Amino acid sequence: LGGPSWQVPLGRRDSTTASLSAANTQIPSPFANLSALISNFQSHGLNTRDLVALSGGHTIGLARCATFRRRIYNDTNIDQTFANQRRGSCPVSGGDNNLAPLDGTPTSFDARYFGDLIQRRGLLHSDQELFNGGSADGIVRQYARFPRVFGNDFVNSMVKMSTISPLIGTQGEIRVNCRKVN
Repeated sequence: LGGPSWQVPLGRRDSTTASLSAANTQIPSPFANLSALISNFQSHGLNTRDLVALSGGHTIGLARCATFRRRIYNDTNIDQTFANQRRGSCPVSGGDNNLAPLDGTPTSFDARYFGDLIQRRGLLHSDQELFNGGSADGIVRQYARFPRVFGNDFVNSMVKMSTISPLIGTQGEIRVNCRKVN
C-alpha cells in the first residue's frame, strides 16, 4: 500500500470492550458539512489541518453505496462523468452494500485523494466538503501538490489522535498483542 510509517507511543491502555453506538457518535457522518466536521474534530482537540490530513486516510479503501448515494444523485459540486460512473454500481434504490473506491487509487497510500477532490470527484459528501470553497481548500491544494507534506501531517495527526481521551488507572489494559484482549 505504501505510505508513511511512524513510531506508535507505547503504554497506551486499550478498552476491553467495543461499542458500535459509541463509535458512531464519535466518528463524523459521511453526510456532514465542513462546519460540522471541523466542530467534531475540535471537540477532540484536533484542528482543521488534522481533519484534512486524517481524511486523507480515504486514499485507501472502499465505501458502501448507502454512504454516497445522496452525493451522486443530489449534490451539484460533483463531476458529472464521475457521478454517472458511480451510478452504474449504485442505483437510486437498493444495492446499499455495493462498493466503490474512495479515490482513484484505492490500494495505494498516496495524495490522489486530494487531486480527486480538486476535480470534484470526492466520493463521500463529507470528503468533497474539504474542497468546496471553504477554509480547508488551501490545505487540500497543498497536499495535492506536495504529497510529502501530506504524509508528514498524516503521521503527526495520527500520533496526536492517539492521545485523545486516554484510559488511566485501572481502566482498560495494556495489550500483550494489540489485536486482541489479554
